[in-house]
Amino acid sequence: MLSDTGRRSGINVTIRVLLVEDDRRVHGIVADLLQSIGDLQPVTTVTTEAEANLWLQENPQGWDLAVIDLILEAGTGMGVLSKCRDRAHGGKAVVLSNYVSPVIGRHCLSLGADAVFHKAHDMDRFIDYCSALA
Repeated sequence: MLSDTGRRSGINVTIRVLLVEDDRRVHGIVADLLQSIGDLQPVTTVTTEAEANLWLQENPQGWDLAVIDLILEAGTGMGVLSKCRDRAHGGKAVVLSNYVSPVIGRHCLSLGADAVFHKAHDMDRFIDYCSALA
């Protein structure tokens, strides 16, 4: 994960993003948005819980930020959050979904999410969060 030393020294560090999103249109928009914020580079995009969990198992330190939708082509983002919980390397896991309510948000945080954002209402907060990482 990006260290404070890297930030202070002005070293440009790429933040590797795992994007878990089943809507191709949305993942294209989010990928473009991330790249426009700073050096946030999607390393892979997956559409199902099983694909995400397999990728995380095979690449335990291959990501710095996981952006996870809750409703997927197969499975849920909550299952992916549970898999992200074992991240000794300091990666961040955030939820970006249209299916966020206060109760669901609290549940996601209990599963290990670092932040929870509603696609329709919290994009400014999501951008601020990602900007702070970059």
